[in-house]
Amino acid sequence: MKWANFLHIYQPAEQQPDILESIVAQSYRPIIERLKKEKRVRLTFNVNGALLELFDKYGYRDLIDGLRTLGEEGRVEFTSSAKYHAFLPFLSEDEIVRQIQANDETNKFFLGDAYNPEGFFPPEMAYDEKLAPIIQNLGFKWVMLDEIAATGVPGTVDYTKLYRIEGTKLLAFFRERRLSNLIMSAVVRSASTLEESMRDDLTSGRYLVTAMDGETFGHHRPGLEQMLFEVFSSEKFELVKVSEIPLHYRNVVEVAPVKSTWASSKEDIDRGIQFLSWSDPENSIHKWQWELVGIALREVYAMDTLHPRYEAVRKKMDVALASDHFWWASAKPWWSMEMIEDGAYRLLDTIRFVPDVDKGSLSRARELYEHIVSTGFNWQRTG
Repeated sequence: MKWANFLHIYQPAEQQPDILESIVAQSYRPIIERLKKEKRVRLTFNVNGALLELFDKYGYRDLIDGLRTLGEEGRVEFTSSAKYHAFLPFLSEDEIVRQIQANDETNKFFLGDAYNPEGFFPPEMAYDEKLAPIIQNLGFKWVMLDEIAATGVPGTVDYTKLYRIEGTKLLAFFRERRLSNLIMSAVVRSASTLEESMRDDLTSGRYLVTAMDGETFGHHRPGLEQMLFEVFSSEKFELVKVSEIPLHYRNVVEVAPVKSTWASSKEDIDRGIQFLSWSDPENSIHKWQWELVGIALREVYAMDTLHPRYEAVRKKMDVALASDHFWWASAKPWWSMEMIEDGAYRLLDTIRFVPDVDKGSLSRARELYEHIVSTGFNWQRTG
């Protein structure tokens, strides 16, 4: 069995330095240092450009150098993504392309020739059919999706076959939920218990794709990094990069992935609410957040691109499109008043920074910001 493990690491563009320091110490540095020692390991990494800029800003150059070395040695491959972790299904093609190109430019700057991505990771594995032609036209060969995207029902992917998205040349690799969730939830905490849960798979002749946040190891789950290191050292697991899977499996079938994320359930998909954590029809804060996004984009698009302030405004808009504040407003179950306010403020600040901004737009933006913050505090007070 070939096992392709995919790790995604990301932090918001303006993450607090003390939080970043903790994650670096607990997760990023231990993982990168261990990868440098384990020469047999093959791994697929997504590192958003916003995180590499944070490493540079706060002096974690050793992490950038380590990632570059791993890529140059060919033991780690990198995927592309959206630089600021925007929720792509809700954006226009121009905004999607902008986020991806900004990510590639930043990653190429820091990682050099080690950054040559064949694959693409949509943040949250959020998929909409409009993404496939965009991703293909940008030159990528495959996309990472959750297994529920294959048919809308988990457990239906045949991992002895490759899957090509209908109407494209783009391959889709589907993350297997069962084992990914066993690891993420720390149900398995050692290589031996992991091997036990994979007993039938190890001799099946199939391939396996697991995918999760890299912060799972050491930060979200203190101590779980030791299990990851045991896996790196064990000769019982044949580790490959995602892009190497087609070297071993040749039977290709076509698939039309459904709208979904790596958190979507069959029930969510059946009800058409698979993007619930970012746009809940019953969540008034989500409604106001997206209206605020629309106002901000409209005002940015109305600007003269030759205006000396344009690039600064555009950068603010790019950062403000991060998906974090929508997710933290979902309250099912996750909640953060600080992140909700920060996201709303960034959008309002972008609008304020537009020269000669429409006064009606600015007035409505202020109202929306106040609605978001006051409602959020009310929800927090009342539980």
